[in-house]
Amino acid sequence: MIGRLSGLLAGKSPPLVLLDVQGVGYEVDVPMSTFYNLPAVGEPVVLLTHFVVREDAQVLFGFFTEAERATFRELVKISGVGPRTALSILSGLSVAELSQTVARQDGARLVKVPGIGKKTAERLLLELKGKLGPDLALPHAAALSDAQGDIAQALQALGYSDREAQAALKALPADIGVSDGIKLALKALNR
Repeated sequence: MIGRLSGLLAGKSPPLVLLDVQGVGYEVDVPMSTFYNLPAVGEPVVLLTHFVVREDAQVLFGFFTEAERATFRELVKISGVGPRTALSILSGLSVAELSQTVARQDGARLVKVPGIGKKTAERLLLELKGKLGPDLALPHAAALSDAQGDIAQALQALGYSDREAQAALKALPADIGVSDGIKLALKALNR
C-alpha cells in the first residue's frame, strides 16, 4: 500500500524514525543498517517501506535499499518470524552477511542475533536456502575472505556503516591479517 516515503527526517530514536512528508509525520521502524546511514535531522531522506496491518496496530517499516526490503519480505513469510524478528535479523546482519550465513548453513551465526534461538535459526536456514540469491547479496559478499569478513564486522561494531567498512576493505591488501587490517582500515576511515 505505501511503498516509498520521501521527506525530511524530523526525528530519530532507534529503531524508530519520524519522517515529515509535506506536513504529515510518519513513524517508521528501520533496521540498524538503515538507521546508521540516515542523514542528520532536518535533511531529506527517501525510504522504501513495507506496511504491516494487524488487529492492534498498523506499522511502517523502512529501508534504504531494495535488497533490505526484499530480504525483510522473505523473512516475514517464514512461520514464527514476525516483522520485529525480521527487523532484529537485519539489524544484526547485513543482507550480504545473511546471504552468506544461509549459503554456509551457519546456524551459530544466526543464534548470535538477539531473539533468534536454535530452532528458529534452523528454520531460517532451511526456508531461506536458495531464496537469498546473488540479486539480494552485495556483489562483493562472495569474494570476502574470512579475515576481510572479520575486519568488516569489527568496523561495524565500532559504529561504521556497512558502506564505510566495504570502502575501507577495498583499500587493503587481499592477504592482510585481521589486526593489521583493522588498524589500516581505521587509519583510512579517519582521514
